[in-house]
Amino acid sequence: MNTIEKFNNNVMHTYGRYPLVMEKGKDRNCVDENGKKYIDFGSGIGTNSLGYCNDKWVDYVCSQAKSLQHTSNYYYTKVQADFAEMLCSSTGYSKVFFGNSGAEANECAIKLARKYSFDKYGKGRHNIITLVNSFHGRTLCTLSATGQEVFHNYFFPFVEGFINVKANDIDDLKSKIDNTVCAVMLEYVQGEGGVNALEQDFVDAVFDICNKNDILVIADEVQTGVGRTGKLLAGEHFGKKADITTLAKGLAGGVPIGACLADEKCADVLVAGTHGSTFGGNPLACAGGLAVLETVTADGFLDEVNKKAEFLRSELLKMNGVESVSGLGLMIGITLKNKKAGDVVKSALERGLLLLTAKDKVRLLPPLNIQTDEMKEGLEIFNAVLEE
Repeated sequence: MNTIEKFNNNVMHTYGRYPLVMEKGKDRNCVDENGKKYIDFGSGIGTNSLGYCNDKWVDYVCSQAKSLQHTSNYYYTKVQADFAEMLCSSTGYSKVFFGNSGAEANECAIKLARKYSFDKYGKGRHNIITLVNSFHGRTLCTLSATGQEVFHNYFFPFVEGFINVKANDIDDLKSKIDNTVCAVMLEYVQGEGGVNALEQDFVDAVFDICNKNDILVIADEVQTGVGRTGKLLAGEHFGKKADITTLAKGLAGGVPIGACLADEKCADVLVAGTHGSTFGGNPLACAGGLAVLETVTADGFLDEVNKKAEFLRSELLKMNGVESVSGLGLMIGITLKNKKAGDVVKSALERGLLLLTAKDKVRLLPPLNIQTDEMKEGLEIFNAVLEE
């Protein structure tokens, strides 16, 4: 029995998987069990932010694994303290809660916002506004928060208390703000929703309305954070800092992690017994996170990310098969002229290039440290697929 048969016989079929069995990886390339090499323009949906088995990342994680792999959160660990300090200082937030995924980080943000409002105003001020085409996770609560009807099936009843507003529609936002709303939750770039960035005027309106009404702003930066858009946090592009920001994916370079960052106003809302996570702040994840943060915040690193983003976008727009390009930084959505995104991804895989989709677009989330020659090689494959 081969690997794929064994896998399908024993693992629930919750993903539409491509026929690729990854064996190993190094830098921006992975190798399948037959020895074929692939250039990765997807980085595990933005998770392998430093590529495969980055030397510094490996050293940090392996060193920690030889020292202490886990302990209960009834105790302290130095690596979690060091990572939390660096994460808070580099982002400007007061405190952080660690979980294991973006969905968990968003669950924490939802609980924090509702308790903040409950503590100040009592019951009844619990609704959270989210945007149409948003995606916030696959737990029952974050699925309820997600503003895409395609996900709202099978698992009834969904969690109440979420109101959808059309992205970039200020009038729709204003019409749904009332004294039952405790927070507005947004992605600065809607990743799963089509790699579409919000408009500055809309973001300004969200923050202005929320500030005037003591409504918290939650920025879901699970996919946009940690340098993905060319800034440490995507909110910097808009000149905004949300009351709560969630991170995950690329934060620990491939080790499961989630983080919910809170500003001074709501940093102490969650107290002992109101939230928790067995594996949250796991030493291995924190070690990986330190390697990523030290790399991404080093002088000049994000400047290079922006240069790479400009190169990729300019080269893509030269291709005959490309209609337009969306997103920010190294979070790129590609609208095609004549081909279906899913077909292009499959053809590229056969040629040795890993791509992603987002609705009807091809999506690129390459490792932040991808090199020029690797980008050129991947672009040649992509263009060849479009031309065939």
